[in-house]
Amino acid sequence: MSNQKIITIDNLSLQEFDSEAELIPLLTPEDEEEMNNEELPNDLPILPLRNTVLFPGVVIPITAGRDKSIKLINDANAGNKIIGVVSQKNEEDEDPTFNDINTVGTVARILRVLKMPDGNITVILQGKKRFEIDTVTTEIPYIKATIKEVPEKRPKKGEKEFSAIIDSLKELATQIIQESPNIPTEATFAIKNIESQSFLVNFVSSNMNLTVKEKQDLLAINDLKDRALATLRFMNLELQKLELKNDIQSKVRFDLDQQQREYFLHQQIKTIQEELGGVSQEEEIEEMRQKAKTKKWDEKTLKHFEKELSKMQRMNPQAPDFGIQRNYLELFLELPWNHFSKDKFDLKHAQKVLDRDHFGLEDVKKRMIEHLAVLKLRNDMKSPILCLTGPPGVGKTSIGKSVAEALGREYVRISLGGLRDEAEIRGHRKTYIGAMPGRIIQSLKKAGTSNPVFVLDEIDKLSSSHNGDPSSALLEVLDPEQNKEFYDNFLEMGYDLSKVMFIATSNNMSTIQPALRDRMEVIKMSGYTIEEKVEIARKHLLPKQLKEHGLTTKQLVIGKKQLEQIVEGYTRESGVRGLENKIAQVIRNAAKSVAMEEEYNIKLTDEDIIKVLGVPRMQRDKSESNDVAGVVTGLAWTSVGGDILFIESLISKGKGSLTMTGNLGTVMKESTTIALEYIKANAEKLGVDPEVLTKYNVHIHVPEGATPKDGPSAGIAMLTSLVSVFKQKRIKKNLAMTGEITLRGKVLPVGGIKEKILAAKRANIKEIILCHENKRDIDEIKPEYLEGLTFHYVKEMSEVLAIAITDQNAKNAKILN
Repeated sequence: MSNQKIITIDNLSLQEFDSEAELIPLLTPEDEEEMNNEELPNDLPILPLRNTVLFPGVVIPITAGRDKSIKLINDANAGNKIIGVVSQKNEEDEDPTFNDINTVGTVARILRVLKMPDGNITVILQGKKRFEIDTVTTEIPYIKATIKEVPEKRPKKGEKEFSAIIDSLKELATQIIQESPNIPTEATFAIKNIESQSFLVNFVSSNMNLTVKEKQDLLAINDLKDRALATLRFMNLELQKLELKNDIQSKVRFDLDQQQREYFLHQQIKTIQEELGGVSQEEEIEEMRQKAKTKKWDEKTLKHFEKELSKMQRMNPQAPDFGIQRNYLELFLELPWNHFSKDKFDLKHAQKVLDRDHFGLEDVKKRMIEHLAVLKLRNDMKSPILCLTGPPGVGKTSIGKSVAEALGREYVRISLGGLRDEAEIRGHRKTYIGAMPGRIIQSLKKAGTSNPVFVLDEIDKLSSSHNGDPSSALLEVLDPEQNKEFYDNFLEMGYDLSKVMFIATSNNMSTIQPALRDRMEVIKMSGYTIEEKVEIARKHLLPKQLKEHGLTTKQLVIGKKQLEQIVEGYTRESGVRGLENKIAQVIRNAAKSVAMEEEYNIKLTDEDIIKVLGVPRMQRDKSESNDVAGVVTGLAWTSVGGDILFIESLISKGKGSLTMTGNLGTVMKESTTIALEYIKANAEKLGVDPEVLTKYNVHIHVPEGATPKDGPSAGIAMLTSLVSVFKQKRIKKNLAMTGEITLRGKVLPVGGIKEKILAAKRANIKEIILCHENKRDIDEIKPEYLEGLTFHYVKEMSEVLAIAITDQNAKNAKILN
């Protein structure tokens, strides 16, 4: 039972009533007899109730908000004030039909209608008799139906068993009212004053905490005695729940008293500890105050610390906030405010450290030395934010470690991959439970200085969520004009990050927020050539892996030729991470032989490499034979470096339709469409028979269909492939190309040239066709990368076709009948 039985038929605001007693008509047996003798109308408007059931004799208020419900009530109130009330099967239905309502309901009289300011109507209804819907006559503007009365079987007057049930109902109702602190005591007098037995059963059934389904089941019971027994069972269950709830509350109250007792005991223990020489709260605060005197704080920071220390002094040590405040002040004392390590500006030493740790990467090392030179000359320059971008495994993260060693600074690294909570950067407000400073402040505390080399790893893999956007929080961190006063939510004041040397790393700059990318100086790190990989393996990876596996150079020797075999046959990457894994696999095999005292070749041969690593699996990277027309080798850029891709074209008899397969993106599909339209418009100029274009279907395929492909790099390759297949002339061998095209046949420049050049060398490509504007990219590449390659710089597609399509050994097949 509840203190306020306020019911709605819509999800609208409820009308408040002071007590249950206001809604109880104290029916006399004579009133009930008169109500039972009333005849029901044959045709009634039906009002669906969303979340309650109306019982005969019971008065309830409802709030109507649906248009149909408001019109029904207004019409009935203007007429005989009699309506039929039924409950919905599903309270979520906004516009219930006949199939959505229960068939058994209660005839009700409208006692009062109140119009609310928001346009809703509150109506007070009194149940009369139960009825069952016979036939629905209309559903517009609201449901109307013919009904029939549901007779109620009542016990004989004076039946002892039924009287005992009624007495039990009254007793249980009284106990529930006494156990529940929310039900007013007036309800007890109302229960005792109900004379009608049937009304008592209906009233109690209506006011119990039951579901609509359970109440509807009670209403549908025709035998009053059975309904009273079912109601009695529900009341017993509700009483047991109330008693259990009160028992739990009394236990909790006892636990609180126990806590008070423990508090006094703790206070006594604290006093005893102080007598025995322990540290009191006052001594702890004084210790913090003494530490503060050794800090290089400005006046503003010192005042803030004194204020927070005074706040802690006023706190109760047993209060939860006391621990938070202590952690805050300890962080404040442990941060390296204005404490800087002394830089070593020996640039020759720095060059040696970079050359020792990294083979190649001349441009990157040159930029780092230039940066250190400027720091040496100015000494007060705000550190620019450097971003090293390139494929995985090329040494981006380790560059930061080498720079830190060269400068004599502390090295700090945090991984931003997958970070999606802004609080990881800015920290939480200290009022929250479990609050912590952000990763930036935590790392500075760990470093112990305010000018470390700070590597922000995988900055392109930040993500956002409902917890905020970390990349936006990094805008303040990485802006030399703003990070002098970096605000951390936990620290609650600015911290100077202007002397920190930030080095960010990324694989793909396109995923970085433009505003964040604008704050960084991007340094591109492309992949290594085969020769560089062999040298890196010989000088760095092999000694490192031998040491980690407990072997020496006397126990295993891997020659330069075998290293080259591993690079070419078992790795397909721009970096050297996969290469290191393969070298480790070879060394583990040797370590097993040493540990098991088995015979093995100390100096590995080619056969030993194949025996350990298996048959080489990277032959697909080589340039394929193009003995048939329509096969072109293109060059592509990926997040892990450059790659080659093959474009195949085929024609078959048809109506000139174009089919594209190979998991192509929008840009590549558009490039194909442009190429085909260009050929149609310039067929005679290109030497293509116009009839081929209309009588043959074209199918273009890019192999490895499971890999998504997109970008502007394949435009000229698509057009060359189509012209080749239309003319049935094959493409020149060992030739690759990259560039975009326009409808006018112009060749446009593309990016990622160095990565594509390295991919071409890996695939034994000898000639490369590029846009003439890409010549500046070639000029920036080291000459050793370009050895063995011939470049053709073009402006028009006609130049591309003149170079690519050869007449040697070609069959000018007659494909037209």
